[in-house]
Amino acid sequence: MNNEKTVSVLNDLLNITNDRIEGFSKVEDKVWENHSGLKSDYDQMVSESQNMKNDLIRLINEKGGEADNTTSTAGAIHRAWIDVKNTFSGDKDEATLENVVFGEKAAIKAYQDALDSGDLCPESSKVVSDHLHHLKSSYNKFESLEATK
Repeated sequence: MNNEKTVSVLNDLLNITNDRIEGFSKVEDKVWENHSGLKSDYDQMVSESQNMKNDLIRLINEKGGEADNTTSTAGAIHRAWIDVKNTFSGDKDEATLENVVFGEKAAIKAYQDALDSGDLCPESSKVVSDHLHHLKSSYNKFESLEATK
C-alpha cells in the first residue's frame, strides 16, 4: 500500500470534513425555532464531524503525512453560494436545511469514492467506512425532513 496515496486520499477527506464543520457553523441558530426536534441531531453531527476530523489527522500522522487541515475550494464556493441563496430566499429555514442535505450528499459521495479508490490501507478503510456510516445516518435524518415539505 502506497502511503502517499493513502495520505492524499485522507487529506481530501479531511478537507471535506472541514467543509462540513464550516458549513455547520452557518446553520447555527437559523432553523431551531421552527425545527427544534433537529437540534440534538445537528449537535450530534457537529460532534461526529470533530471526531472524524481527529481520526483523519491521526491516520495521516501515522502514515507519516502532514495533515492539510484546511477546507476545499469547492466547499468555499458552495458556502458563498449558500450565503447568496439565503439572502434571496423567502424561506431561509428550508433553504438552510436543503443545504445541509446537499452537503451531506457530497460528503457521502466523497467518502464512498475514497473507499472505492483502493488507495486506503485496511485500517484507514475501516475508519472511513465507519465515518461513511455516520454520514449516511445523519443524511437520512435531514433527508426525511426535506421529503415532508
